[in-house]
Amino acid sequence: MEGVRKRYGEKAALDGLNLVVAHGTVHAVLGPNGAGKTTAVRVLATLLRHDEGVARVAGHDLRTEAQEVRRRIGLLGQHAAVDEELSGPQNLDMFGRLHHLGARRAATRAGELLERFGLADTGRKSIKQYSGGMRRRLDLAASLITDPAVLFLDEPTTGLDPRGRAEVWAAVRSLVGGGTTVLLTTQYLEEADQLADRISVVDNGRVIAEGTADRLKAEVGGDRIDVVVRDAGQLAPAARLFGDGVTVDADRRLIGVPAADRMAALTRVVQALEAAGIEAEDIVVRRPTLDEVFLRLTHRTKEAV
Repeated sequence: MEGVRKRYGEKAALDGLNLVVAHGTVHAVLGPNGAGKTTAVRVLATLLRHDEGVARVAGHDLRTEAQEVRRRIGLLGQHAAVDEELSGPQNLDMFGRLHHLGARRAATRAGELLERFGLADTGRKSIKQYSGGMRRRLDLAASLITDPAVLFLDEPTTGLDPRGRAEVWAAVRSLVGGGTTVLLTTQYLEEADQLADRISVVDNGRVIAEGTADRLKAEVGGDRIDVVVRDAGQLAPAARLFGDGVTVDADRRLIGVPAADRMAALTRVVQALEAAGIEAEDIVVRRPTLDEVFLRLTHRTKEAV
């Protein structure tokens, strides 16, 4: 996507969005509600026409070769597309026939996908008897009925419990291992951290930061040492020991100390606390989380606006 814009009246859902996704990778798009994530997916899946800019999928232009694009993509939206009254095999067979695979090929492909996603033993059980994770895996299987080169996943694990989310993550990893290109939109920062080779942070319809998870974390700030003091009354004195860049969380009795050199900084912190007679309940060396990256970047955007 190069300079892609999409407006609804006076509101710009996409405001010059630039996005490049490498073949055979998972590329995550993060952003708050209303940032333009779903609009971008709907444009790329040929469900919406963009107003300006150039967009290509698998080498085909969305404006002039939309049908070629559709032949090469799969889409898993935010809401289930399967029929709850049918079984898993019946659903996939139906999707195969809708894609003109023919009766024999549709049945064969359904069996392959049920096996691939661990649903082959569900028999004729209706979808309404499936768990959330099973249902979402079936949704994912349905989006792959034509073996697409590019798969769009629009917040695929929203509403799932941790087990269901882990099941979908495992399925996505297996797809990419087989060469599928995945564009993933999500509000779960852990999901992007777990799955994505590259991440684009989107706000107000444009990309505000991009890179690997490690690179984005490094841009926001280096390693930190988190110290939980045993006595809340020692929180302020402890914070004063380490100068600029220290953060304080009174509710958790925690101070965060910048650490350019992990081991040297850890030694310095421990020695300073001991010298001051301040007892620590816990000390942890960590990298910034994607949650911190996300909040810092989107906060900057709000300030700029």
